[in-house]
Amino acid sequence: MPRPCIPLFCLSGAAYTDLSQADFGRLEISLAEYEMPGLMMMRKLYGPSKPLQGARIAGCLHLTVQTAVLIETLQELGAEVQFCGCNIFSTQDHAMAALAQKDTGVFGWKGETDEEYWWCMEETVIFPDGQPLNMILDDGGDLTNWVHEKHPDLISGVRGISEETTTGVCNLNRLLREGRLKVPAININDSVTKVRVVPPEIKMQMHHFRVLGRGIKRATDIMLAGKLCVVAGYGDVGKGSAQALKACGSRVVITEVDPINALQAAMEGHEVLPMAEVDRFKLSNGRHVIVLAEGGTVNLGCASGHPSFVMSTSFTNQVLAQIELWTRPEQYPVGVYRLPKKLDEEVAAAHLDHLGVKLTKLTDAQANNLGLNPEGPFKPDHYRY
Repeated sequence: MPRPCIPLFCLSGAAYTDLSQADFGRLEISLAEYEMPGLMMMRKLYGPSKPLQGARIAGCLHLTVQTAVLIETLQELGAEVQFCGCNIFSTQDHAMAALAQKDTGVFGWKGETDEEYWWCMEETVIFPDGQPLNMILDDGGDLTNWVHEKHPDLISGVRGISEETTTGVCNLNRLLREGRLKVPAININDSVTKVRVVPPEIKMQMHHFRVLGRGIKRATDIMLAGKLCVVAGYGDVGKGSAQALKACGSRVVITEVDPINALQAAMEGHEVLPMAEVDRFKLSNGRHVIVLAEGGTVNLGCASGHPSFVMSTSFTNQVLAQIELWTRPEQYPVGVYRLPKKLDEEVAAAHLDHLGVKLTKLTDAQANNLGLNPEGPFKPDHYRY
């Protein structure tokens, strides 16, 4: 793929628009490290042994300050890394400039064109020494699909994939059903420490307009009070979005295809109606539809995303999944897996000191009575937290 005709500063395989922001980026990364205790614990526990030595991790994530902390954690654990962005609007240039200044392979800038987006992705596949990727860390499935479709000759050398989001997990399951998935993958999205720890924090932040309200207000300067707002879907994000809009004084209507989520919405006081089809940006009544961030993630495209602590729980899952797939390949034939419960608990434990939490320890007698290992796991896989 030819390189796009745009002004770039390049350092050892990193592509960027403005390296003058590197010092500011480094300051923000340092602040984020304090609020990402899980990743800092991974460096403390696994940094000396370098379990990712030899791993060449190609990543596709939102290129934010928090992702920068993840990238440097993977490096601390011995991996070589090259990352591109998974969204053309979500890259925080100052954070990526700080990484590029330290010769980390990052490819992305805020406001890429579609052509530039795919060029950046292609650049992550082959490392500066000419060796190809052998691990994938993905958000949404684009890099997974890119390697499967554009570089099938490299698939046999890829040891595993860790996937961050619902969209990417759906993609993995589809590839598996169709017999097209060639690499074992761990589904991070459904780890307990993501789906049962992160969503309440996201909802709270939405109430304070950090994510949804702040993004809409930044992009449009529209007052939400009194407006009729339609939320498509009542999953974890939909629930938080509805609460945020209601807190702004909006009238909220939910649309759903799933009867369970529709019942949840109704029982929480929302009207549930079918989605009206919108074929044009200008409606027949003369009003207009404003599409923020080209229909992408408004919390990152129009605001600054989730807090560092929230992303620490998610990204610590990513680190442990990469270690698991890299060091124990014989345990993972091609398929889509959840992170083992013991590792899910390790993610939670890595965050407790930061919050001043002191765990109660089971005695041997108590553990025997309960039929548990005193070191965990403490719940069966089917347990709903």
